[in-house]
Amino acid sequence: MASKHNAVFKALELAEYLKNVFTRLMQEKKRKQAETDRKRAEVRARLEEASKAKKAKKGFMTPDRKKKLRLLLRKKAAEELKKEQERKAAERRRIIEERCGKPRNVDDANEETVKRVLREYHNRITSLEDQKFDLEYVVKKKDYEVLQRE
Repeated sequence: MASKHNAVFKALELAEYLKNVFTRLMQEKKRKQAETDRKRAEVRARLEEASKAKKAKKGFMTPDRKKKLRLLLRKKAAEELKKEQERKAAERRRIIEERCGKPRNVDDANEETVKRVLREYHNRITSLEDQKFDLEYVVKKKDYEVLQRE
């Protein structure tokens, strides 16, 4: 019964961790979008400034040229966004694989192999629980120190 509770607890911890990773990725995406918007605004401002400075050259930015420029800017932004999304997805997969390990195939394994894999998982979980306990202790200690200073 306790092992079921531990497994459920581990699954909940993993879900919480994945939620945090997703939140960070979404924040990063919003930040990148804001930066992209800022860069677009800078480009627009420069283009407007250049057109005002060169009023003598009437007709430099014809409506057709403006349309082509907008299309090029959109295409470039879309390419950059796609590359960034691919990079983030690869980074996400790498981090999850690094922290969780690769899943073991035990479908066709014999009983000894399954036991060995389970022992490895158990040892990993125990190690992670120890690290978690140590970190919680450090946090509680620092919280106590902060409260004592107030």
